[in-house]
Amino acid sequence: MKPQSPNIVPTDVYLSFVSSLFGNRKTLFTGMIVQILTYVAVYSKSGAHFYIYLSAVFIVVCIYRIFWFQRFDAADKDAMSREDIARWERRYLYGGVSTTTLLGIGCGFAVLVLQDFFAEIACIAVTLASMVSVVGRNYGSPKAVNLQTISASLPISLGFLLLKDPYMVLLSFTLIPFVLTTRSMANGVREFLYKNVIASREISLIADRFDTALNNMTHGLFMLDGNNRILVVNRKACELLHLTNQDQLKDCELDVVLRYGVRNAFIDGSLPSLIQRQLAQLVDGSLSRTLIQFNEDLFLEFSANRRPDGVVILIFEDVTSRIRAERKILHMVRFDPLTGLPNREYFIDLVKENLAARRQAGTIGIMVLDVDDFKHVNDTKGHISGDRMLVKIAARLKEEAGGSALVARLMGDQFVLFFPNDDNAQDLDLRIRALHGAIAGNYEVDGNTFRISVSGGYVTIDSLEFRPEEWQIKADLALFETKSRVKGGCSAFEEEMDARYIERQKLKDDLRDAIENGGLHAAYQPMFKPDGSRIECCEALSRWVHPEKGSVPPTVFVQIAEEMGIVSGITKFMLNQACRDCATWPSSISVSVNLSVQDLRSSNVVAVVTEALATSGLSPSRLHLEVTESCLMDELATVRAILTELRNKGITIAIDDFGTGFSSLSYLDSLPIDVVKIDRSFVRNITEDARRLKLLRGTVNLSRELGLEIVVEGVETQDQLTLINKYQCADYVQGYVFSTPVPTERILAMVESLAKKQIIRRRKNVA
Repeated sequence: MKPQSPNIVPTDVYLSFVSSLFGNRKTLFTGMIVQILTYVAVYSKSGAHFYIYLSAVFIVVCIYRIFWFQRFDAADKDAMSREDIARWERRYLYGGVSTTTLLGIGCGFAVLVLQDFFAEIACIAVTLASMVSVVGRNYGSPKAVNLQTISASLPISLGFLLLKDPYMVLLSFTLIPFVLTTRSMANGVREFLYKNVIASREISLIADRFDTALNNMTHGLFMLDGNNRILVVNRKACELLHLTNQDQLKDCELDVVLRYGVRNAFIDGSLPSLIQRQLAQLVDGSLSRTLIQFNEDLFLEFSANRRPDGVVILIFEDVTSRIRAERKILHMVRFDPLTGLPNREYFIDLVKENLAARRQAGTIGIMVLDVDDFKHVNDTKGHISGDRMLVKIAARLKEEAGGSALVARLMGDQFVLFFPNDDNAQDLDLRIRALHGAIAGNYEVDGNTFRISVSGGYVTIDSLEFRPEEWQIKADLALFETKSRVKGGCSAFEEEMDARYIERQKLKDDLRDAIENGGLHAAYQPMFKPDGSRIECCEALSRWVHPEKGSVPPTVFVQIAEEMGIVSGITKFMLNQACRDCATWPSSISVSVNLSVQDLRSSNVVAVVTEALATSGLSPSRLHLEVTESCLMDELATVRAILTELRNKGITIAIDDFGTGFSSLSYLDSLPIDVVKIDRSFVRNITEDARRLKLLRGTVNLSRELGLEIVVEGVETQDQLTLINKYQCADYVQGYVFSTPVPTERILAMVESLAKKQIIRRRKNVA
């Protein structure tokens, strides 16, 4: 690597070489002072004024060089182009070559003209000394070395040659090796320094790249020696550990750095010993990776690599976001998003943890709560209000439970509580019932006040006998017992409930078989003209005779069917059976079939009705379909569309049990209704209670104003019938006063009997 021209070296190296020309100026100016003094001494010795003139020129050159040296110091080196650097080199050459030329002229004049021994020795000594300094000062510029060496040597050689003395001529030629040697030495120094500059630049570039890569890592890094002292630390490590003065951390012990973090409240006070223990395990190789929590807002995951020379590299990253996400996911898995309470699975885990940590066995309690008629809140005020209601109930549960019970949400409007009863108190049942009683009451939601009651069922068992798969069954059985007796109550599990539950499950299986295999049959309760002269319609009522239990009341098996979601199967059977039976009756008699809530949740019921009519051949005008007000509360728009489609087919639509639901009058105007069946509760006391009779008459008058036909249900006595006829309160009457539900065969017999009575009555009137 031997640059012959500054054009083949990089610009930054060229700048460094030129900068070296302007360096070491103290020795340069010292040499110039010595040179001037030497010429003054020569003048003093020889009396030659020529040296006074040379000294004056020396001073001018010195001033020139001082000026440009100062200008170079003030110049912006980073902004220099290669041309600017060459210009500065030329400025240096003007001064340097002028100096060596003056030295050479002084020597040549002393040799050729003065021929004074002192003058010759003094001038040549100063010149040769200056020539030696050329190597040390001007190695950076080949031009400077060549021009200054030649300009100093050439006048001396000419002086020796012009003397024409053979020895002097020989001496003049000896200057040639001196010039060449000086030039070679300068080139050698320049080449050596050039190699080092290039190597240094490459090392600096590599170091800069390494430093850039190290300090732009997304991971923190510590390199530790065998004594746990920091050899290398990157910027990310300082950021993650909240450390300042990165450069000052070198050679510090890692433990000291962490203690510094503690003093600056970076690490929670209870954690330093744990953190140091974890890091010690990483350093000694016991662990290769570990997660360290420095505080609630910082989790770092460390990995360690130990090298054979004892150096340990610790790499770590901030995993706080990941930990938070994992915690959030875990919270979502464990807790109900609406109420913030533990869900069923996490509730079981918490119960197990409590029992595992329990010091001694004892009685524990688990209670399941169900909000009564919660569906009514959703239906009347919307699901948002319903959700807010659940949140308030959950908050009251947590407040009332305090530290005595663990509260969780099972599903929907059901909650569960665990009573650990750590002190094994004997009043556990009383405390469970007291908490149940505290939950009921008024709740304010969206400006509305709701009176809420909660049904509860609980089980108390020995802590050693807790089985996750059994507790809810027993608590649910107790809850079912409560709801079957009275809503808002609370029942404890008893072994008899288990037997009743098993029996009910068997009854469900038998009912399913009965529906699928034709085990049901139909009975019919006629609707008479108010004077009892004619049957206008018969209501079809489902009946089930169990092979072992005998007749099962409709209130029991219909409720079971609704729970099982198979009530539509009963409806389908009744529609087909009723249409077939009605087709065998006189054409003046219609049949009425009840539709359930489940039937009206999809338009499939329209196809079932159409198929029943088509199969039996019954005219649609002879089919009445009855819906209760509870059917209308859920998805009113869907129900309206289905009823309208059925009515358009010629089927008569009736509201059953009118007056027992919510907002009854609004349905009369908004739905396609032909008949209103007034509930038996309006009739029960009309002979004793005048207000009840007025209420009945008012309801009848309103319905007639809307063009609806009236059926009064539950008429059981002759006195009730007399009042109804007196005030013309019914178009049709249904009740025990005329007939109980009967088989289809009895309908034909009753029709024949009524026909005979009419014939006898007409004959009497004629006679």
